[in-house]
Order: sequence, then C-alpha cells, then structure tokens
Amino acid sequence: MMILDKIDQLLKEVSQLSAKNADDIEQLRLKYLSKKGEINAVMADFRNVAADQKKAVGIKINELKKAAQDKINSLREQVASADTGDNHEDLTRTPYPIALGTRHPLTIVKNQIIDIFQRMGFTLYHGPEIDDDKHVFTMLNFAADHPARDMQDTFFISQDKSDVTKNVLLRSHTSGDEAHYMETHEPPIRVLCPGRVYRNEAISARAHCFFHQVEGLYVDKGVSFTDLKQVLLTFAREMFGPDTKIRLRPSYFPFTEPSAEMDISCNICGGKGCNFCKHTGWVEILGCGMVDPHDLAACGIDPDVYTGYAFGMGVERITNLKYCVNDLRLFSENDKRFLEEFQSAF
Repeated sequence: MMILDKIDQLLKEVSQLSAKNADDIEQLRLKYLSKKGEINAVMADFRNVAADQKKAVGIKINELKKAAQDKINSLREQVASADTGDNHEDLTRTPYPIALGTRHPLTIVKNQIIDIFQRMGFTLYHGPEIDDDKHVFTMLNFAADHPARDMQDTFFISQDKSDVTKNVLLRSHTSGDEAHYMETHEPPIRVLCPGRVYRNEAISARAHCFFHQVEGLYVDKGVSFTDLKQVLLTFAREMFGPDTKIRLRPSYFPFTEPSAEMDISCNICGGKGCNFCKHTGWVEILGCGMVDPHDLAACGIDPDVYTGYAFGMGVERITNLKYCVNDLRLFSENDKRFLEEFQSAF
C-alpha cells in the first residue's frame, strides 16, 4: 500500500533526525508534528484506507507519531545538556534595565569608622556573635547579679543560674571581643572590634533587638586619658567635619574607670540649638574610659605595668547623626525607596 510505504519512509527519516540548537528542533517539530506537518498529512489519508487494513495502518501511524515525539524530546535533551548557557537568554530577567545596587547606609558608616581608626593604627578584629558569660560579662567586671545578665536584656542560648560561667548567649555588646583579644595577645594592643549585637528589647523607632557597635581598645605602657581624648577628637572631626567640638561627661561602665560619655556639637545646628539636639547644642555619640585594672588582670595583663583606654559606639547612632534617620526600623526593613537614597553616599 502506498500509505504504508510513506509511513516507513517517514520512520526512517525520523530515526536519522539531528539538530544543533533549539531553532533546529522547532523546525523539525513543525515539519513532522504540526497541523500542516508530514504525520498529520498521513493521518488525513487514513480515510482512504480499506476497512480491513485500517487496524494495521492505524498501528503504524501511532508508531510513527510516537517515534517522532520521542526523537524530538531526545534532541531537546541533547541540546540542553550541551548548552553552556553563554549565549542563552535569561527568560526570567526583567525587560527593564537592571539598576545597580548600593551599599547599606550602616555598611557605609561602619566602613568610614573603620577607615578613620585604621589610619590611626588600629587593627581590625571580629569576635564571635555566639559567646559565653566569661568573655561577655565576667572578664569585664560585671557582678554576678548585674541586671545585664537578666533575660530581659540578654538572649541566652543556654543558661545555668547556679553557675553563670556555663551560660552561652548572643553577645549583648562587642566589648567581649576586647576580652578575647587581650586574652590571646600581648601588649601593645591597638584593636578595633566592629560587629552585630543582640538585646532583648521591644522594637520601636528608637530601639531594636539587634544593632551594630564598634569597640576600640588601646593597651600599652603609659597610656592616659589625654591619649583617649585626642583620639576621639580626631575621630569626631574626621567623621563630622573639622569644626566639630567634643565634651566628655562623667559616667559609669563596669569595665572602665574612670568612665565618660562623649558628646559632639550638633552638626545640624552647629551647636546653636535645635529639635534634633533638644536645644542643648550637643549630641551624645559614644561611651569611653580607662580600662579597669580588673579587666587587664582577668585577661593576663599586668595592671601595674600596663594601662589602656576603651571606647564603644553604636553604628546606627552615628548613621542617624550623619543622615538624620529618625527611625531605627528603616535600617532592617529593606525598603528600596529608603536604600536608594544612599546611592551617592559612597
């Protein structure tokens, strides 16, 4: 029969099909499997087949159709496996131009802080975010009943109230990094410790359960409070402008004695008084002081030979001052409209 000869011819053609790319495969599909294709033409002639031959011819047509579909699918797999993707279009890509990203404002300010202190000789050190009571509290002169050890302030991973030295926690300040560094390094020490810290606080415009700090430590023979003041004045003028003034107010921290909080002249009103500085002309930016002799001894450093100073600041606080951001939640909400405002900041 003529139709069976045609089917055998097509079966032979289908078995020998080849393709180099997806376009070739599509052309083969149209030639053999489309409505105007070869196989559909054979099926159209099926009506002219004698009744006693329809079963045999029908089986051959189904065999042909299946052979063509299997061959096309096989060619697709071969082309896909051989495609390196170098010249392949990403069909999920947006049709609009892809906008370049920008650094996060906290990263911009943190890098500026690090750059200033590195130019003054400070070495960078990153401590662990999951730490122990020994380094976060005990070695820093925190009493066993200090409020900071309470669950209201600290996220404990494991807690043993009968033996606080077994406590494992998310660090609540980067001061613990200084303990790690002093424990493993001999003076002179000049180190800067940036990192993320965690505290169990209600999230609001003024507070968050995680934020970022930068701690600085200098330990050597003959280090004085005057050295600390000069370093902080240099930092303030580098960060906020050459006309910036500073003042140090007495304060208390368990790990420094004497301790102080440092204010800068308001960079918005120039010290004249505005809503941002509450009409005082001053804005607090960090805490500092001379390292307590207890801390030096706990880390294996002789307090009779060495002295040192330490300071710590919140990166969010500095960023607020530089860019007048009045809601801490904006830093972690990933709002593109907010982040795009810093495209030219660095």
